[in-house]
Amino acid sequence: MAYQIDLSGRVAFVTGASSGLGVQFAKTLARAGAGVVLAARRVERLKTLRAEIEAGGGDAHVVELDVTDHDSIRAAVAHAETEMGAIDILVNNSGVSTTQKLLDVSPDDFDFVFDTNTRGAFFVAQEVAKRMVARCKGEAPGTYTGGRIVNIASMAGLKVLGQIGVYAMSKAAVVHMTKAMALEWGRFGINVNALCPGYIDTEINHHHWQTDAGQKLVQMLPRKRVGKPQDLDAALMMLCANESHFVNGAVIAADDGFGL
Repeated sequence: MAYQIDLSGRVAFVTGASSGLGVQFAKTLARAGAGVVLAARRVERLKTLRAEIEAGGGDAHVVELDVTDHDSIRAAVAHAETEMGAIDILVNNSGVSTTQKLLDVSPDDFDFVFDTNTRGAFFVAQEVAKRMVARCKGEAPGTYTGGRIVNIASMAGLKVLGQIGVYAMSKAAVVHMTKAMALEWGRFGINVNALCPGYIDTEINHHHWQTDAGQKLVQMLPRKRVGKPQDLDAALMMLCANESHFVNGAVIAADDGFGL
């Protein structure tokens, strides 16, 4: 007997959906039956993704979102719920990084990373959770109470890596943020968990794996390979499933054993 996770009738809000893992997350949720809100700054790329999802029989809507702008967060979430209905699933995926030694990090570099990865992720989750809590209390419309929030952290949040120390710090904060949210919002039926991907081959870093430095890094990995975006599908689906109501505050490493 096959086991299938069905997200029909659910609305999923995916940040950073214009590239990389966000694209894969959105496609995966749509294939499972969720209506997907595609959120990012690069709207034209979102429209292309929407067309692809709709061509496959899925349902998607585009909203412009800058996670470093609080007004943009509130407007995007409000618009999404107006167009698609109450948000049941948040995949908090927006992220940026810099590559430099800590002694070379400027205040602007630090703020660039933390404003998106930590501050932005927090206030997106907060805005969505406010609405989920209101539904749980019967103060807002919606037939489904509770919800799923998946914060996309990183193995770098669990294991410090050279040259990306500030990124690692920002993602470590996301891990702790996840636990704090799970503790505070769990009583409202909201499950908050973190997914920590390892090295994944995406359009953003694909060229790197062909370089000498990239190949050297691959040889340091336990199974001498990098992952593909679809390698995260199973973990994402488990965390978003209706059946995962007993999984709260978990930090799941999907890094092929690199953090061991």
